[in-house]
Amino acid sequence: MKLGVPRERSEGENRVGLVPETVARLARLGFEVLVETGAGREYNPDSAYAEAGARVLQAREEVYGESDAVIKVLRPSPEEAELMREGQLLVCFLNGPMYPELVERLAARGVTVFSLEAIPRISRAQSMDALSSMSSIAGYKSVLLGANALGKYLPMMTTAAGTTRASKVLVLGAGVAGLQAIATAGRLGAEVTGFDVRPEVKEQVESLGARFLEPEREEPEEEEEPYEEYEPKGLARIMVALGFNSFAEPPEEREKNGRKTSAEAESMKRTGGYATLQPEEKQRQDRELIRRELHTTDLVITTAQIPGRRAPILITREMAEEMAPGSVIVDLAAESGGNCELTEAGKTVEHRLVKIMGPVNVPGMMPIHASQLYSRNMENVIKHLAPEGELSLDFEDEITASACIAHAGKISHAPTREALERGRG
Repeated sequence: MKLGVPRERSEGENRVGLVPETVARLARLGFEVLVETGAGREYNPDSAYAEAGARVLQAREEVYGESDAVIKVLRPSPEEAELMREGQLLVCFLNGPMYPELVERLAARGVTVFSLEAIPRISRAQSMDALSSMSSIAGYKSVLLGANALGKYLPMMTTAAGTTRASKVLVLGAGVAGLQAIATAGRLGAEVTGFDVRPEVKEQVESLGARFLEPEREEPEEEEEPYEEYEPKGLARIMVALGFNSFAEPPEEREKNGRKTSAEAESMKRTGGYATLQPEEKQRQDRELIRRELHTTDLVITTAQIPGRRAPILITREMAEEMAPGSVIVDLAAESGGNCELTEAGKTVEHRLVKIMGPVNVPGMMPIHASQLYSRNMENVIKHLAPEGELSLDFEDEITASACIAHAGKISHAPTREALERGRG
């Protein structure tokens, strides 16, 4: 099977689909890798690919023309889509619901499309989850961008001239990007608070040393009933020692926690484990909670995104106007509309002495590590789709069925079909 790696041509995109280290491993498994000259930029030169066993080609037309599968980072341009042919495989970040016409064009050409955003967040797919890999980089980098724009220290500093207090950082969204932002801000000495619409992530936020933002609840005191603490024994004790902490619970609790209602199961099937849009009243309550916190916050990192939809507004214009002069907002959801009402993708807006940054393609700002991680994810995707070195698509498999958004001339991804119909309606 021939794998093609074209040079990314989107503005500001310096990542590459496969790095030489991964090419060498794939070559040993029997894959032939074709790389367009300059695909790896200056950090992965053509000579490194050649030494790893790849064939370096001079034109992208050659790469597309000879490849059985094309491995990209971002979606192909209309010109690149025209270079693809029937039976060819495309693996990349495409985001079908946002670009349904492109998916339709590829499907019409008979291209089988795998979109990395659609890979389900299940344990079997963790090694293929490029979205999580890139989100981790984005979360880390967002704190550095914010710290650079903030006119303050992040940590408390004691000097001969006096002591400055630690900056207060608020991270909205405790997914992969948010948790990495919380950890990074904490390592830099900031006073960190995290927020998420899912109360179950509170423990994860607090395990990183941050405070979890939630409504204050007054609960009546109840007389404690005596109980005997459960002590795992036998196999359960061994599993706890190995890190399987669910076995620290009584068996009946494990069974209860492991069950899902039919509605929950259907939700997991439809969303792949990602966040979903909240009811308007819940959004209003969350915004009010955030508004009160913003009064004393120096740096805000927003990370809330919903695949295939516009990002939810968490910070309105009025909320931003109530922030202290010199405060900074870094909106990682800028490309999907932004979590702040004032965000402009690719720009830094200054409104009433508050900076609102809307960086795009943040992982592309760290192309060396981003490419390494992405390439490892791609290696596992390729081995999943072609376990014997030849393409073998099993649509009974959850990963294959979820990530494939176009096959055999048809769009197989329901949200993409729905987006296409809405656009025509």
